[in-house]
Amino acid sequence: MDPVVTPNEITLAAPESGPKKLAPIWHTAVLIIVILAFSALGALSGHPAAKSGGRIPQYLLTMAWEWLLFGFVIWGVRKSGTTLRNLIGGRWDHFEDFLLDMAIAAGFWIVSAAVLVAIAFAVGMADTTRIRDAQKQLEFLLPQSGLEMTVAVLLSMTAGFCEEVIFRGYLQRQLAALARNAWVGILVSAIFFGCAHGYEGWRRMIMIAVYGMLFGLLAHFRKSLRPGMMTHAVHDSTAMIVPYFLKGVKVFL
Repeated sequence: MDPVVTPNEITLAAPESGPKKLAPIWHTAVLIIVILAFSALGALSGHPAAKSGGRIPQYLLTMAWEWLLFGFVIWGVRKSGTTLRNLIGGRWDHFEDFLLDMAIAAGFWIVSAAVLVAIAFAVGMADTTRIRDAQKQLEFLLPQSGLEMTVAVLLSMTAGFCEEVIFRGYLQRQLAALARNAWVGILVSAIFFGCAHGYEGWRRMIMIAVYGMLFGLLAHFRKSLRPGMMTHAVHDSTAMIVPYFLKGVKVFL
């Protein structure tokens, strides 16, 4: 005699229709609008706080802005019962897990650096004149003292943590859920990531968008933001402090 299946059991066994939204649509729209608006403001103003008030105030202001956006994301996702741990993914149950993510981060950094060099040639950023112009354009952001380097590293660590949560942990997955397609989430969130760096110019925005796509692929296949956070923080820290010790070295931010 066949077993009796109740309606409740049928409901429980039904497959999910797709990834669920992490927050209301209006929350995502507000986040995108604010990011693009402040990116445009930075492109038009040229970061006057750094040029007039010094680098440290700019670093602190940028860190405060990153944490503000991070807080807005966490506030929004809690409406769906999503936690920060859910956004980050992955676990370090053993020291070996940490070492594995470090190895993945190191390998990813090497591969992504090679891709960035190729993109730089593709968009004309490898030309000596353009490299010099880009260096002059961003020179006001680079630390010039030990204290500034310390704060710059803190800023890089903040960016590595907050931006990965904002763009890969939240925006990428939210867009994938809305489009019902993971690749759309990876691509569109990477475009917004590039657009968020308006003060660096359109060529570097393209490079940063490609960089963001690589981070998106890493997060998607690893199911964790941890290796990406490591790479992001180390990459930004290196880009900030290496020029101080090696004058004339051109490093992609």
